[in-house]
Amino acid sequence: MSLQTHLAELEKRHRAIEREIDHAVTRPSSDDLKLVELKRRKLQLKDQISRLQAAARSVH
Repeated sequence: MSLQTHLAELEKRHRAIEREIDHAVTRPSSDDLKLVELKRRKLQLKDQISRLQAAARSVH
């Protein structure tokens, strides 16, 4: 898998989690622990995306 393909997949997963968080926040019965876990996963993906983008810039 190329770096660009991998980055695109990570960004796609990041957006999906963001939508899931938005949906969970709008529901009155949302599970706070699930919301915290979703936000943690989203942040991990964001960090991974940032590291890969920085690595890609240093290669060029």
